[in-house]
Amino acid sequence: MIIEQIYTGCLAQGAYYIESAGEAVVIDPLREVEPYLLKAKKNNAKITYVLETHFHADFVSGHIDLAEKSGGKIVFGPTAQPGFEAYIAQDNEVLKVGDCQIRVVHTPGHTLESTCYLLMDEEGKEVALFTGDTLFIGDVGRPDLAQKVVTDLTQELLAGYLYDSLHDKIMPLADDIIVYPAHGAGSACGKNMSTETSDTLGHQKATNYALQPMLKEEFIHQVLDGLLPPPIYFPANVRMNSQGYEGIDTVLSRGLIKLSPQAFEEIANASEAIVLDTRDAQVFAKGFIPNSINIGIDGGFAPWVGALIPSVEQPLLIIAEKGRAEEVVTRLARVGYDFALGYLEGGFEAWQDAGKEIDQIESVSAHQFTQQWVDDPSLSILDVRKKAEYLSEHLMDSINQPLDYINEEMSILDSKKTYYVHCAGGYRSMIFISILRARGFTNLIDVQGGFKAIKGIGTMPMSNFVCPSTL
Repeated sequence: MIIEQIYTGCLAQGAYYIESAGEAVVIDPLREVEPYLLKAKKNNAKITYVLETHFHADFVSGHIDLAEKSGGKIVFGPTAQPGFEAYIAQDNEVLKVGDCQIRVVHTPGHTLESTCYLLMDEEGKEVALFTGDTLFIGDVGRPDLAQKVVTDLTQELLAGYLYDSLHDKIMPLADDIIVYPAHGAGSACGKNMSTETSDTLGHQKATNYALQPMLKEEFIHQVLDGLLPPPIYFPANVRMNSQGYEGIDTVLSRGLIKLSPQAFEEIANASEAIVLDTRDAQVFAKGFIPNSINIGIDGGFAPWVGALIPSVEQPLLIIAEKGRAEEVVTRLARVGYDFALGYLEGGFEAWQDAGKEIDQIESVSAHQFTQQWVDDPSLSILDVRKKAEYLSEHLMDSINQPLDYINEEMSILDSKKTYYVHCAGGYRSMIFISILRARGFTNLIDVQGGFKAIKGIGTMPMSNFVCPSTL
């Protein structure tokens, strides 16, 4: 028997490949399915089932494409109502995979159809539980997402269902069972996830706050306390996962059209496409196409696209480093942004060589910034980290303006005022500045290396108390 976790760091997502006696199962696959097909082919195995733990909100699963290309059967748990052909399994139903078995364990709470899959080895021993978003390492799934698509649900009701699922279905299982969740730290599907991506169930019973002895009312309070609003793309991903989507081959074919600088410019001028520049933040600052947005591919690329570009149907034109256009289009498709219209052939250098207009962003080192602060302590400083990061420690008198909510709170800023902008390390600040620059804010200065670099110099006063949040 083979159990392989296929973890994708930028999404903090775990897919799983299970194989026994020439048959294979894939659980919660990513949008691009070729790696699973190649793995099965290499092992002379046939994919018989594609198991979905629920209708995912944070990424578009590859279940439809994988089933079509492998001949495997898509399986959801009880109450799921997909808009495509799938097998709806019953609670406690057993699926045979080679010499092993998988028991369906319906665990509503994160969503109504949420289901775990309990793997039993060749001897019938229960060895692993694939928990989806029901149980994470150090946390449980947030119970407020399904209410966004099912109007008569409340998060309190779902949290109560989750409590029952954990106590009636999961906690009675043996302590030595390995828990394999769908996500780890960094995912927006929970609030307290560990960086570990698997653990024994016994250790989770001992250490996971949500599995400690408590009444249902206290559990509901704890799991709902401190939840931030989910990213704006979540409902669209649920809809795609439940109702269907274009095949990944079609999406790649459209997004990988090579465009000359002239063709790129014509499409940009004639359409409502956003020019998305995926190069490194500091490379972007030195020169970019006017009004383009920088979200670097070497970072939390797909989740930030989903958080900041309001519609998955938004047309996009891509600027990528040489040889990385396919990676960009693939990672966009993972979160449902399927309408890339092509990429600039030859990259930004081709745009420059064609004599096209370019723009730049002023970027200063942490040393330059601190020296300017010494000369003028009244500098206006924007800290675009998350609120929790800011409250933990921040520069005295800096203003917290989290990147997550830039679209909602942009009106607070004065477009004529000069601001020094920093995040934790420099990735988010450039996203923030590029978005506002495209909207007419020309006096934003990036601080390279962010809070970490500033703190390392040790010149500027710090605070862990709430500072003024108004401008």
